[in-house]
Amino acid sequence: MELYLDSANMKEIEEGFKLGFLDGLTTTPTFMQKEGITDIDGTIVKLSKIVPVLQIEALGSNADEIKREAYRQLELGLDPKKTVFKIPVSLEGVRACKILRNDGLLVNVHLVYTLQQAYMAMHAGATYVCPLVGRLQDQGHDALTLIEQCVDAVNYYNYDTKIMFSSVRHNEHVRNAINIGVHTITVPLKVLKSLTENNFTQVGTEQFFRDTRMMMVKVKEAIRPGNPIVSSETTVKDAIVKMTEYGFGTVIVTKGDGSVMGVFTDGDLRRHLQKDGESILNKKLKELEYKAPISIDANVILNEAAALFKKSNVDTIMVTDGGKPIGMLDIQDLKND
Repeated sequence: MELYLDSANMKEIEEGFKLGFLDGLTTTPTFMQKEGITDIDGTIVKLSKIVPVLQIEALGSNADEIKREAYRQLELGLDPKKTVFKIPVSLEGVRACKILRNDGLLVNVHLVYTLQQAYMAMHAGATYVCPLVGRLQDQGHDALTLIEQCVDAVNYYNYDTKIMFSSVRHNEHVRNAINIGVHTITVPLKVLKSLTENNFTQVGTEQFFRDTRMMMVKVKEAIRPGNPIVSSETTVKDAIVKMTEYGFGTVIVTKGDGSVMGVFTDGDLRRHLQKDGESILNKKLKELEYKAPISIDANVILNEAAALFKKSNVDTIMVTDGGKPIGMLDIQDLKND
């Protein structure tokens, strides 16, 4: 099934065709008018250089006028093999279709609302026949049945025509088109961008990234900037300030020679406050007792850190490199880049 973008917005068009696999662009005078375009010919020429196939309007009150308009546009420098002339269905419209097709040009008979209109376009040799699904549904008609009937007619009678599913409003329409077996669909960028979206896919992809990170990233690459170290001469009150500055619920306490005395955490603070009251705030960290800190080497992967977090049941682990503390790893750092 061919996939066309339906737009006259240059930013949308440039974004859409960066994908590299769209088959072409459909546009209308209405789209151009809404975008404030005044130089229609200049816009058509510009678009023809961006997209693989351009479908543009060839308007006229009769077949001769439609033909003249098509050839006038070709004289702008358009490639006849990459340009499809859109003609609203009518008796003169299908006559113009036949004339242009006899000349080897490509034609899309559109604004089709009935199977009879589609049949006339098919029999006139239209390259594309384009019912407007969204507009038909807005009026309460069974547009999907019409599309299905058009596809069946092409297949049954072997017409050399592609049925184009147009006036697409949501990605369910795309699913409808695929199920029916249409040959071409033209969609707005908003719908196009939604076609690959699915919550389960997003969740699974994020899980893959997280799991890959756990196997590839070393602890030293995951720790936050800054080394939350304070001297043992620091008061508890000042240590709290440092915790806030560093953005951790803990600080590494070092002796005068730089060796680690221990780790002071916000949990330690709560326990000391409950036991000794506010007087603890003026004590120096060297006056407190410490257990041997839980630490991990900076060069191991995050998987090992995750196992240590689980085993030790703590929220932060001291990171060392060559035996010296270089920072703290928070359990949240396993989840964030």
